[in-house]
Amino acid sequence: MESLSMDAVRVGQGFDAHRFATAGTHRELWVACLRWTDDEARGIEGMAGDSDGDVAVHAVIDAVLSASGLGDIGTLFGVGKTSRGAGMRGDAMLRTVRGYLADNGWRVVNASVVIIGNAPRISGRRDEASAAMSEAMGAPVTVGATTTDGMGFTGKGEGVAAIANAMVVRM
Repeated sequence: MESLSMDAVRVGQGFDAHRFATAGTHRELWVACLRWTDDEARGIEGMAGDSDGDVAVHAVIDAVLSASGLGDIGTLFGVGKTSRGAGMRGDAMLRTVRGYLADNGWRVVNASVVIIGNAPRISGRRDEASAAMSEAMGAPVTVGATTTDGMGFTGKGEGVAAIANAMVVRM
């Protein structure tokens, strides 16, 4: 069996949080590369942010960029309404990151993300979310979810957060 150098395999961690959009803004709710219907969203009108506000995608992006030593989501996509990432959907962002890693000699081995919040309820669409994120990332992405038992901004229903880990390997 061929041994790997210490720099050949790396692990990174990422985090993201977004508050819910202001009522009446009529933004679509996107989490884990999935569009959540009004019924599933339980009255949430999307996420505040320059892109679609997909916390699961953003956390995975930060995890893979951290692992590869290529910065973070702001480094790659910028920040603000006129940034490269403004208006982008999560799946397009993951595909962009996938290409960026390949251009720099890395590929994602796998990633795991936990979505933290009261809504939307992830459990009924967990497999679909994992499949959608895996397709866009070009590697297995496992999606999980939890609540904070009423504590903090996620517990109060003000927004959603996500934390992710990813493994990358030098090509």
